[in-house]
Amino acid sequence: MASFARLAGRAVAGAGVLALSPVLGLATLAGMAMVGAEATTFTVTGLAVFASMFFLGLLLCVPRPRAAWGRWLRALVILGVEAAVVWPVGLATLRPPQPPAPPAPVAGQREWRLPTGSELAYVRFAPTRVTRPDPVVFLHGGPGVADLAASSAFFKKLTADGYQVYVYDQLGAGRSARLRDPREYGLTRDVEDLEAIRQTVGADRLNLVAHDYGAQLATAYLAAHPDRVAKAVLASPTGLPPERKPAGEVELAAMFGPDGSPDPRLLAVSTLLRVDPHAAHEFAGDRELDAYLGLVRQGAPHPCPAAAATGSGGYVGLTGRTAPSSLPLSLSEVKAPVLIVKSRCDEQGWTSAMDYRRALPSATLAYLDDDASTDAYASEAYLGVLRAFLSGRPVPAYEGERPPPGYRGPS
Repeated sequence: MASFARLAGRAVAGAGVLALSPVLGLATLAGMAMVGAEATTFTVTGLAVFASMFFLGLLLCVPRPRAAWGRWLRALVILGVEAAVVWPVGLATLRPPQPPAPPAPVAGQREWRLPTGSELAYVRFAPTRVTRPDPVVFLHGGPGVADLAASSAFFKKLTADGYQVYVYDQLGAGRSARLRDPREYGLTRDVEDLEAIRQTVGADRLNLVAHDYGAQLATAYLAAHPDRVAKAVLASPTGLPPERKPAGEVELAAMFGPDGSPDPRLLAVSTLLRVDPHAAHEFAGDRELDAYLGLVRQGAPHPCPAAAATGSGGYVGLTGRTAPSSLPLSLSEVKAPVLIVKSRCDEQGWTSAMDYRRALPSATLAYLDDDASTDAYASEAYLGVLRAFLSGRPVPAYEGERPPPGYRGPS
């Protein structure tokens, strides 16, 4: 009985060590990255700790036979299992996947080289005769989720009303330049870029049309430069700043491969994003993280139809972002008219829209009771609301605090 209890205790201890071996390997990788080790060093060290702990767990799980042939057989079994597990894990961790091809240029694509140091891809549309002095600038969502081609095709329709229209990919997303250190991305940099864009195009004021994260950027710009905004449209706004997105906050499904098993490289990337985005950038390049962000978006629940982005920016979308804590107070001084738009089937929560409406004294909420099977923010109904608001025509306001009947988005 004592012998059986001892064997059972060894087996339980061994199973515990086996289960902890990947955790200890990732912890070592993260710790080495935090003290400034190079990518090769922290990766190999993490794998070495994982392999050592996995080997120890196997030794504990498989008892040592008395006979010599049994000990040889035990050694072969342990070494075979060790090689069968550690070798593919090491290869998967060290060998980056084939990165996706960069998105093809869009017709009419140009580049801003701004005083901030940012290089941004953009498309400009102009009417036959400019009759509206304040151009329209579209701010995409995410952060880091851009589709220059689709956004350009939709918003260029506003030129029919006499507006110049600018659609651009924010820094680190789509066809725009990337930074070597992901910690330099953030809302402050995006606001600086937007002000540099205004100065570059020579506009006294801008009409901002924002979607998703773009609403955070638009409101931060409103707080910093309230006299430089003619009107602002916030469609399906994400949480009001200074809501912070923790670094490495990813859907669990994105850490698993197509067969459902954990992907060692994705686990390493996720861990590094949480502790040191700069180390993550050394370990995995921008194109790899673009694909990773695609996995995160695929793994996230989508209660409503969502357009597929063709120019994601992984490090922009997956690293932490902060905003000034005084921003909501600054918004109480904003005088520019603001339109908040929600649709029946919406990706962002209803509470977020209410927060914007309360924070912005000049804000109006419009509700699109649209066909929930289509993307409301690429529809003729949304375009009609945009054109009416920008031109000063009345837009039916939704006054309620709670969602109307039939609303299918998050609360």
